[in-house]
Amino acid sequence: MPSEGRCWETLQALRRSDKGHLCYHRDWLLRGEDVLEECMSLPKLSSYSGWVVDHVLPHMQENPPPSETSTSPRSTSALDQPSFVPKSPVRDPAFSPASSATPNGTKDKHESQHTEPMVLQSSRGIKVEGCIRTYELLHRMKGAEGLRQWQEEQERKVRALSEMASEQLKRFDERKELKHHKEFQDLREVMEKSSREALGQQEKLKAEHHHRAKILNLKLREAQQQRLKQAEQERLRKEEGQIRLRNLYALQEEVLHLSQQLDSSDQHRDLPKVDLSAFQTRGNQLCGLISGIIRATSENGFPTAEEQAVAERALQEMRDLLVNLQQEIARACEDRRRQDVEEARVKRQESQVRQGPEVRKEPPASRQGPGGKLNEDLQVKVQDSTMQWYQQLQEASRQCVLAFEGLSNSKDSQAKKIKMDLQKAATIPVSQISTIAGSKLKEIFDKIHSLLSGKPVQSGGRSVSVTLNPQGLAFVQYKLAEKFVKQGEEEVASHHEAAFPIAVVASGIWELHPRVGDLILAHLHKKCPYSVPFYPAFKEGMALEDYRRMLGYQVTDSRVEQQDNFLKRMSGMIRLYAAIIQLRWPYGNRQEIHPHGLNHGWRWLAQILNMEPLSDVTATLLFDFLEVCGNALMKQYQLQFWKMILLIKEDYFPRIEAITSSGQMGSFIRLKQFLEKCLQRKEIPLPKGFLTSSFWRS
Repeated sequence: MPSEGRCWETLQALRRSDKGHLCYHRDWLLRGEDVLEECMSLPKLSSYSGWVVDHVLPHMQENPPPSETSTSPRSTSALDQPSFVPKSPVRDPAFSPASSATPNGTKDKHESQHTEPMVLQSSRGIKVEGCIRTYELLHRMKGAEGLRQWQEEQERKVRALSEMASEQLKRFDERKELKHHKEFQDLREVMEKSSREALGQQEKLKAEHHHRAKILNLKLREAQQQRLKQAEQERLRKEEGQIRLRNLYALQEEVLHLSQQLDSSDQHRDLPKVDLSAFQTRGNQLCGLISGIIRATSENGFPTAEEQAVAERALQEMRDLLVNLQQEIARACEDRRRQDVEEARVKRQESQVRQGPEVRKEPPASRQGPGGKLNEDLQVKVQDSTMQWYQQLQEASRQCVLAFEGLSNSKDSQAKKIKMDLQKAATIPVSQISTIAGSKLKEIFDKIHSLLSGKPVQSGGRSVSVTLNPQGLAFVQYKLAEKFVKQGEEEVASHHEAAFPIAVVASGIWELHPRVGDLILAHLHKKCPYSVPFYPAFKEGMALEDYRRMLGYQVTDSRVEQQDNFLKRMSGMIRLYAAIIQLRWPYGNRQEIHPHGLNHGWRWLAQILNMEPLSDVTATLLFDFLEVCGNALMKQYQLQFWKMILLIKEDYFPRIEAITSSGQMGSFIRLKQFLEKCLQRKEIPLPKGFLTSSFWRS
């Protein structure tokens, strides 16, 4: 049938088109129910069938198709030729359905002419029609999908552009806000800068005003201080004048007293080689000199420093005059005594007669005091209360000796053994005290305290107690106090740091056993009278050796110890005393007051400054005392202490320097440098070896 040939040609054309090369899925029928419905409906031709017949048929008539049963290669090749394949109506716009809709209506005419016979086509035509419908459906779906994708792409672009515009708007707002912030910040910085400049200018003006006010205040203060200084100088001048006047009267009184002593020496006129008239004449001249100075002073107001110096030199000469007289009398008495002895033993001791002049020459040399200036202060008296206190302590010491006299002088071997054991138990622990650890020091203290409390202690492998003898306690107390002072005399004199551990034990024992403390003071005053302070006076008829012992010198076989050794011992005992008055036993009762505290140190310092200095001795003792106890006195008395130091520097130093010879200036220079350094630093340093809290934790 001709229609079948055209259908095949159509299919061949569709096959060779671009659409015919598309791959179709086998399950395309399962994707929609509309396709199945079309298959089940009555077959009918599409409205495009007429268009196919009108446009494809003329071409096919020019080249008639081969028969259906022809299988020749020529027919197959003819179908494959591109010139005979009609273009797809979809690809070619000339064959599109839209172009077929012409105004003459030829399409509708042909469709109406071929509609009826197409309905009656075979199943093969139906298949062609189905393929065509399928192609159209796919084409529409692809167009819809492309349109949808294009729309989505456009929407994405629109969204992207919208987001970009939004971000750009945000960036613009941020830049605008940042610009406003910078402008505000710059404005604020400008305002702050101007404010700071204004404040700086204001502060500068205030500083200038304050500086001017300070300068004016300083000038006013200087003027006021100048007026006060002038008034103070005038007051001090008057006070010094009054003091010099009182001293001048005191000097006159002492000179008159010395003159009376010169007159009272008439009882020795019978002594050979003693010319009393020369001494008395010179004494009267000195009295007249001082009387003349006082008369001149009463006319002029107050005595000058030169007049006081002249009076002091006169007094010194009067003292030397009396001392020389006493030496002459003592020498004459000694010569008479030796002469009597020599006459009695002239035949038996000829050798002693030959040595007699040499022996007689020794006493004058030994009569001189420390630095050759001792006797100049023999007439200086201590306060009555201090002297009474000193005598009470010495009396207590004598009573203590009497209390154990029976034990001390006993001939019984058992009593001697007890005495020896008690003495060892009392003195050995004190000898063991040194700069050791605090725990060891506590053991020594506990042992001494137990011994004084009547408890048995171990000594030399034996148990010892003061209860073994009724006089044992007094004996132990006396020997213990004696040993403490001896440690100061020997151990502290050699090792200054040892003063503090010895002193802290002594202070603790003193607090618990007051009688031991009194005995310590008695021994200290006896061996070092300067710790009172007390300068013993030479008494008529007293042996020179005894007088030397009273001053603290050690005299062995009529030979007096060297001055350096004497000063060393005195220094050790003063250092021990200065350490005792400032230290307390750390394990004792802190609520109790110190049995002999810093107030006694202040009293000692004040009294020694009220006494005439001794060459080499006073400077040495002042340095040792202030080096050990100065820091504690500074903290206790503060301003009053510094006034005392200034008094020493301004008033006492000239006195010491005036009586110190050029060969004995070492101790004076050492004291002067120490006080000047302290005044410069405004502080007395802690002494070397002072017991700190770490010592007791060791």
